[in-house]
Amino acid sequence: MIRIENVTKRYPGGQEALSGLDLSVDTGEMVFVTGHSGAGKSTLLRLIALIERPTAGQVIVDSQNTRRVKRRKIPAYRRQIGMVFQDHKLLYDRTVFDNVALPLIIAGVNHRDAGRRVRAALDQVSLLHKEKQRPETLSAGEQQRVGIARAIVTRPKLLIADEPTGNLDPDLSLEVMRIFRRFNEVGVTLLIASHDISLIDRLGCRRIALEDGRLQQESDPWQ
Repeated sequence: MIRIENVTKRYPGGQEALSGLDLSVDTGEMVFVTGHSGAGKSTLLRLIALIERPTAGQVIVDSQNTRRVKRRKIPAYRRQIGMVFQDHKLLYDRTVFDNVALPLIIAGVNHRDAGRRVRAALDQVSLLHKEKQRPETLSAGEQQRVGIARAIVTRPKLLIADEPTGNLDPDLSLEVMRIFRRFNEVGVTLLIASHDISLIDRLGCRRIALEDGRLQQESDPWQ
């Protein structure tokens, strides 16, 4: 599903966020990326989402080399990827329903199909009863679940999440991770950046540790 081949990402001024990184994630895996602040976790996810491009090396997602994706094709490329952010990135002047529907509207899905898919996504995160509310009326955990529903409403093959539990208490963090686990059990590939090692260990998933933009170590609970 994902291959990172000798990838370097250098920002203006010479800072290297990633340096000669090699790693892979198989279809159907649920993998965590860990490391201190500035280790390169977010940069890695941004390269996979084609928010940025590598300075050197190749990022290959579902057999597509991101270097060969033309600018006008980026929206179509991103439709295969669900993205969840720590700060939710919700639109507070729209209802929960409208926030989740936004990717479908952009993709041109008809109104009836969009409504059905939005309600199915909200049902999966147990928020169907709050579809008419505005995000500011929800708790932090509920807002994060709206973000997850928006990420999965397009039925992506791949879901990436950047510190999705960073602002949540331990119980809510575990609840969010269990939602991710359910998606993984039906075949969605997940790559999640997180610093919460104790939570990751409870889930028993493969873990990739970055340090200063380089692969520090990998751990696989099944080995």
